Amino acid sequence: MANAFTNRLSGYAPLGDADISLLARACRNVREIPAGHHLIMEGDRPDPVFVMLEGWACGYKMLPDGGRQILAFMLPGDFCDIHIAVLKAIDHSIVTITAAKVAMLPRAQMEALVEAGPTITRAFWWSQLVDQSVLRAWIISMGRRTAKERIAHLMCELYIRMRNIGLATDDKCEMPLTQLVIADAVGLTPVHVNRVLKSLRLGKVMELSSGSLTIIDPVRLAAIAGFDESYLHGRLRQTG
Repeated sequence: MANAFTNRLSGYAPLGDADISLLARACRNVREIPAGHHLIMEGDRPDPVFVMLEGWACGYKMLPDGGRQILAFMLPGDFCDIHIAVLKAIDHSIVTITAAKVAMLPRAQMEALVEAGPTITRAFWWSQLVDQSVLRAWIISMGRRTAKERIAHLMCELYIRMRNIGLATDDKCEMPLTQLVIADAVGLTPVHVNRVLKSLRLGKVMELSSGSLTIIDPVRLAAIAGFDESYLHGRLRQTG
């Protein structure tokens, strides 16, 4: 039976019915997790790989001054870092942003899936290439983009990721991120994030409210962000 995990991987490789069935069976150990729950903490010894079936999570590191830097957002269908199962101790924390359904795949099961066949292996490999591309885009944002460009780029990216797994309409998707969470992701203060979001709303470009993102003018939003969709294997829909 297909789920968000198999749907995401199907976008990277031509999974057959047997592949989808195998992946779905691997996700049978599912836990319902409340918002704000740590799946794993920095320094813990990891064993299972966590797969998001529903809900949002993020990976982050704490700084000596108490500040937090968010490193990645995990959406339905995402691994919560496929590589943690081979580490002796994890070097960052992962926490749920919303209530979530999370599958736990033990290390031995992950190894068996990798060895199950070339199509699943290719899907895993391609998934990790996309994750690395996202990381590079975030590095560019932190180093070279302005505050407005950073936020616009993040909104474009998250919208496309949601659309690629069938969880976005032509102009709207779930976006359960507070201004504090966005600030921790883009390296700004919440006050600065508020100012940028207000500017984008008043400029009739996009609006973030009530846990959802509405893209009013996708062409302008992509232009502000300098957004190149190729690293996500999708594109921001244009209208008008």
